Amino acid sequence: MCGRYRFSPNENGEIKRIYNLASENSDSIKIGEVFPSDTTALILADEQKDILVTGMQWGFPGFKPSQLIINARSETVKEKKMFSSAFKSTRCVFPTTGFFEWDKEKSKYLFTLSAQPIYICGFYKTFKEGARSIIITTEPNQSVSPIHNRMPLLIAKADINRYLTNDDFADDYLKRNMPELTVEKV
Repeated sequence: MCGRYRFSPNENGEIKRIYNLASENSDSIKIGEVFPSDTTALILADEQKDILVTGMQWGFPGFKPSQLIINARSETVKEKKMFSSAFKSTRCVFPTTGFFEWDKEKSKYLFTLSAQPIYICGFYKTFKEGARSIIITTEPNQSVSPIHNRMPLLIAKADINRYLTNDDFADDYLKRNMPELTVEKV
């Protein structure tokens, strides 16, 4: 599961550029530790397949009042009624400077990628409240598995455009192995 991540523009020039672009298109982009329901920077493709950066709230409305659905499993995203059409037509990428997971003892860990941005696969959907985004999770790699049984589906910067605009590439990407990460107890 991915329940929080870090978006720190002052730690990375690329993330700062993304923050500035998102801030031009949306108010109140959350920086620092990002929680579900926060407005966060996202990379997406418009109807003409042009790549753009904007802000959007994280979490689909749930089945109960004030419930948010923040993650979708890569193994079932194409079959679940709530997710399948949005995954097919409105994919997005969450730019981050790391993500957090907790172990069974409730200790918190930060996962990073050698001072590089971490990009997380997702998708979005428009509801009556507006557009909302969701993160895709997958089986954990060796970096994450000692801490948690799920991790975000990470994508290399070079693959973002194809993930956003190419349905076959996005379908195949759901089965990718994840890169090894640096982990730090925080």
